[in-house]
Amino acid sequence: MSEKPAVVLVHGFWGGAAHWSKVVVELHRRGFTDLHAVENPLTSLADDAERTRKMVRQVDGPVLLVGHSYGGAVITEAGDLPNVAGLVYIAAFAPDAGESPGQISQELPPAAFANIAPDSDGYLWIKQDAFHESFCQDLDADEALVMAVTQKAPLGSTFGDSVTSPAWKKKPAWYQVSAQDRMIHPDNERRMAQRMNPRKIVELDAGHASLASQPGPVTDLIETAANELGS
Repeated sequence: MSEKPAVVLVHGFWGGAAHWSKVVVELHRRGFTDLHAVENPLTSLADDAERTRKMVRQVDGPVLLVGHSYGGAVITEAGDLPNVAGLVYIAAFAPDAGESPGQISQELPPAAFANIAPDSDGYLWIKQDAFHESFCQDLDADEALVMAVTQKAPLGSTFGDSVTSPAWKKKPAWYQVSAQDRMIHPDNERRMAQRMNPRKIVELDAGHASLASQPGPVTDLIETAANELGS
């Protein structure tokens, strides 16, 4: 039996579980053998939290929940399960009770807010020709193109779904701020991080997709959290 907790990775808007690919490889290289990545429907916070809970319930033993972007709201809502030992936020929303990602974004709009557009079915997309500059300006053009074309659009209403009981008020947390984030204002990230009084805050000179542009430092924080939970 590995002494490391299982790691469950939760993606955000405009991407799927594969956004974690570089972090998965790095975690595995460092001896994490119990790895899972949720594929959320992005249809509502309730749906996504329940999908995440179902995966967590399948794990025998302690779980470290890691959320990127909107995935932070998901782990905030779903992290109340008894086997969730800790929460790691990667350039992520960490709403308080009654707060939604949309409300937080409107209070301090990010630089690329105008590049998000709804379609006729109510899904929100990042304009393909603006995806690189908006979501992942620190990745190369080819990688950004693949992300733009394969982006997974959320239902627009999901932006307005509010958290009920924030798990970060009860569970130990860690937070990574992306200083060059254009999808969540960096000052919003700093504010959300500070109010949860996390075990550690790491600030990277990175865009929103820090999990892809700086997988090493992101994995460092996950490993730090796992080591602290295991000690």
